Amino acid sequence: MDILLVSIGFILMLVGILGSILPVLPGVPISWLGLLMIYLTPSVPMDWLFLSITGVLAIFLYVLDYIIPAIGTKRFGGSRYGMIGATVGLLVGIIAPIPFGIIIGPFAGAYLGELLNTKTRHNALKAAFGSFVGFLASTFMKLFASFVYLGLFLWKIYQNWGLLFS
Repeated sequence: MDILLVSIGFILMLVGILGSILPVLPGVPISWLGLLMIYLTPSVPMDWLFLSITGVLAIFLYVLDYIIPAIGTKRFGGSRYGMIGATVGLLVGIIAPIPFGIIIGPFAGAYLGELLNTKTRHNALKAAFGSFVGFLASTFMKLFASFVYLGLFLWKIYQNWGLLFS
């Protein structure tokens, strides 16, 4: 049973890392499920505090992933229209069956939102670039967190090697 749960946990860790890059999968929450699997093995003592902290962090990063492109838009001089456009564009980009929709959506949404507000292409393009920078920052943040969760997973296996595989 231990080997099965550890194997499922490791697969979830890899899917979580992949999900940090692909927009259709919630990467960090899936990585957290991998951590949960290691603690569900009978050989590893349950640490509710650790699981609670990492779970809250996973949910926080999941929510933050939808907010950061709008923050990037605002940081690069975008208005409320650009922030709303970036958020709507992100949601449309996730649903739309176009290549790189997750990147194009927030960029185009922020650009169109700013065009509605300022009517100048330079400001709209600057805000749209901010949305793209926000998307890249969000992706890096998710990828980093997923690799940290993988490191914690491997550390827990290392600590309990004798109990898990004996």
